[in-house]
Formats: sequence, C-alpha cells, structure tokens
Amino acid sequence: MSVTVRVPAKVNVQLAVGAARPDGFHELANVFLAVGLYDEVTATPSPDGLRVTCEGPDAAQVPLDRTNLAARAALALAERYGRTPDVHLHIAKDIPVAGGMAGGSADGAGALLACDALWGTGASREELLDICADLGSDVPFSLVGGAALGTGRGERLTGLEVGGAFHWVFATATRGLSTPAVFREFDRLAEGRDIPEPTASRPVLDALAEGDPDALAAAVTNDLQPAALSLFPDLSATLAAGREAGALAALVSGSGPTTAFLARDGETAEKIAEALRPTPACRTARTATGPVPGATVL
Repeated sequence: MSVTVRVPAKVNVQLAVGAARPDGFHELANVFLAVGLYDEVTATPSPDGLRVTCEGPDAAQVPLDRTNLAARAALALAERYGRTPDVHLHIAKDIPVAGGMAGGSADGAGALLACDALWGTGASREELLDICADLGSDVPFSLVGGAALGTGRGERLTGLEVGGAFHWVFATATRGLSTPAVFREFDRLAEGRDIPEPTASRPVLDALAEGDPDALAAAVTNDLQPAALSLFPDLSATLAAGREAGALAALVSGSGPTTAFLARDGETAEKIAEALRPTPACRTARTATGPVPGATVL
C-alpha cells in the first residue's frame, strides 16, 4: 500500500516584514496564493525504517537525510502517535528548490498528510496544522492552499476569498537563494530605520476578492525584494524583461530568487514566458494559475 499527496507551490502577493523578534523570526503580514506547480510525495511502508528519495528538476539539491522537511514531518507525526516512522518517502519534485515558492514546505505538508493516511492516525485538521507550524512558517499554508493571510511568522492563517483565477509566469533562476540569508540581508539594509508593524494591505485583499488582475498588479508588494536583489542583482534584468513583455506586475516571489509575473490572461502569460527564457538569470519560465487547493491525497 502507498499514499500519494500532491502539494502546490505558493506566491506571496503581499509580504510585509516587521523587525526581527527576540527569537530571530520576523513578524509578517503574508498574503499567500497557492498556484498550480506541484510536488508529489508518496509514502510507502519501509522495512528499513525512515528513508527519503527524490526525483525531478534539482533533485540533487534536495537533502535526503532527517533534515528534509518531509522526513521531519514523518518523525513528528510518529512521535505524536507513539509509533516507529517506518516509511519510505519519495518526492517527485517540480517546485523550484530554494526558489521562494515553498517547495520544501510543500514536501513537509505532503509527507504529513501522506503518513497520516498511510498509518491511519486519524489526526484532526487542527493537529496537522499544529505540527505544520512546528515544522516551518510556510508549511501550514502548503497544507491549506487556496489563499490566506499569514500572520505571526506566517504560520497563523486566515482564509481569504478569491473572486477568480489569476494567471502567472514564474521564472526560475540560475541559482538558489537561502531564505535565512535573505532575511539577514533585509536586517542589514534596514539597520537604523524604524520598521513599521506589518499589516495586511486592504487593496490586495480587495483585488483578490474581486478577481481583478489590474487592481492586484497595482497593489502587490514584497518587502524582501530589495534584499533578494542585493544578493542576486541579475534578477533586476529578469523583472524588467517581464514588464517589457506585457506583465501587469513583476516581483520576486517570497525570498526569491524565483520571479513572478502577473498576466492578464493565459495567452499573455505564454508570451511573457517565451520572452523571459533567453534572459541571463532565467533558467526556465513556467505558467500557472491560482488559487488551487492545498495538499490533496490522490
């Protein structure tokens, strides 16, 4: 018997970042939108104990030991229910690695749901979300999907209404960026400045609720973008190329280095993707729509 779970990537249509907290995290107002690029996590009983394998683009960059969020999710669920984590987790990866689209978090949420189904633990949604929050700031949203406002360090979620589908292009970069490194650069760039308390943007929330791409394009923001561009300046040319190709908005996705481009429709999205592929810092460009559901057993 095996269980396969499909989990989407995310884009942040707003990422407001507050000052560093005593625990090293930052207060966030984080508006997530799940988009149709997916990893799949398959859980199968394993006589050899816990093991992780991975295939797909950038699979060589994925850790296969117990630092992997999928492995940590299985261990956390097993510990909570007093069982041994005898499971093989296989990740079919299609979300960019170290790309600011929550690929690792998606794998954690996918493994958690897959192991819950495989072992028949019967964990409640609240229990699964509690484990997700312990695993990482983006993991709860990977489980929930759709659209949500994340507060705290991003793990406290409030679901949001979305009035229609939004068309996106995602340009994966020629190298990754470490999320902790981007936050450290954010702190360096912000040194000596007063950083306001992060709050959700009413124009962003209204644009999502109305399904209005023009209004959303005018409202999207990412406070981590200057830090990501400081560490990876070539991304500026990718952003400019997307705008020139007709994107309504261009921004770094989360901590980067994936760049996200909002398009008016699917046809325009394909044209933007084609224009982006030759740019120096772009490895490939993909189209996707959102919102889509979170972690789902197939």
